[in-house]
Amino acid sequence: MSYRTIASTLIGTGTLALSVALIPVASASPSAAHQQAALATITLHYDDSQAAEFKSAVVAGANSWNASVKNVRLVEATAGTRAEIRIIAFDGWPQSTLGPVRPGGSGTVWFGREAVNEGYNTIRIAAHELGHSLGLPDNKPGPCSSLMSGSTGGVSCTNATPNASERAAVEANYASSAAPRLTGGPVVDAP
Repeated sequence: MSYRTIASTLIGTGTLALSVALIPVASASPSAAHQQAALATITLHYDDSQAAEFKSAVVAGANSWNASVKNVRLVEATAGTRAEIRIIAFDGWPQSTLGPVRPGGSGTVWFGREAVNEGYNTIRIAAHELGHSLGLPDNKPGPCSSLMSGSTGGVSCTNATPNASERAAVEANYASSAAPRLTGGPVVDAP
């Protein structure tokens, strides 16, 4: 075999080996990006043990947010888990501590029976009040398509899904771990 033939064979074999070695690295990139995104997700626990008859509405409201945003998750607190957000049923108008609530912080949602008695949708109330905990102010007056329009959406409004701008605002609120734990006092949602 000539020197050229040996050199061409070695170069060809080296190129093949190099490309085979790079294939797993290239396919690992999306997985690494997925793992990094998973690490960036902030988990907030909520305690609905005092939510009385509204527990299922609170779970549905939290699920609405979890299906809508990627970098924060609302998870029901289990025994022994510290909850950043407490949900309490009471007889007045719904109200919440204005966040964004951060891990280790605290906020409260008062799930008001007065709005329920007037005919407002319980899941929309829960999602709206959790929106305050996530740092969103009221957007009144507003249409039913805006979750944060609250009572101005009307009693016939059952939309419990945040719109694009509401989703983007929550994503921005939780984009940095340096965000403040709490930015305001209670927001009362009376009409």
